[in-house]
Amino acid sequence: MPAYSIGMADSYEGPIEDSDWLGIPRTQVPGDAELSRRIIELTLERTDVSYGEEWKFDHGIMVPLHHVTPDYDLPVIPANINCQAPPFSPLHRAYQFGQALRRAFDGVPERIALLGTGGTSHWPCTPDSGKINAEWDQEFLSRWAKHDVAQMTGYSDAEIIGDAGGGALEIRTSIAVAGAAGGSGEVCFYKPIPQFACGCLIASMAIY
Repeated sequence: MPAYSIGMADSYEGPIEDSDWLGIPRTQVPGDAELSRRIIELTLERTDVSYGEEWKFDHGIMVPLHHVTPDYDLPVIPANINCQAPPFSPLHRAYQFGQALRRAFDGVPERIALLGTGGTSHWPCTPDSGKINAEWDQEFLSRWAKHDVAQMTGYSDAEIIGDAGGGALEIRTSIAVAGAAGGSGEVCFYKPIPQFACGCLIASMAIY
């Protein structure tokens, strides 16, 4: 599994999960292979990244797209940070990946919105599924909103797994967004939802 990867196709398919269960019909999502290639080439000037000409979207991409662009009428370029299979790229490298993306975005004329998806504390596919450490979540989100790079990248993977579950390794996506934006953040909504087995949140970060 590549540490960092970006899609490079003209269309993608999702969700891979059962559509009735997720509540999102399986559909084709438009991409932009030519723009993807330019972004990948610019990103490679700063960091190593893989690419995929085929990509099946799971809930982590389809749920946000369902709300942000329900008609699927905007081209999407997926990017993934490995948060599932060790060894993992260090947190400070996720921040640098975000910085590399920002430099790539600044190098193309197209206007690009960056969405980071991924959980805070959760314990997927374990006997503790449904457990949420809301206190840990709030502490990480506070570090993130302050754009305290040393603090938000200061966790070890062992600490994350012990205190917030394996699912919280996904904070790498939020850290990458911070690297790309460079400003302070605002947590607009956060609520622990045991039925979803995680806390749900919406946050934004100013571009610096």
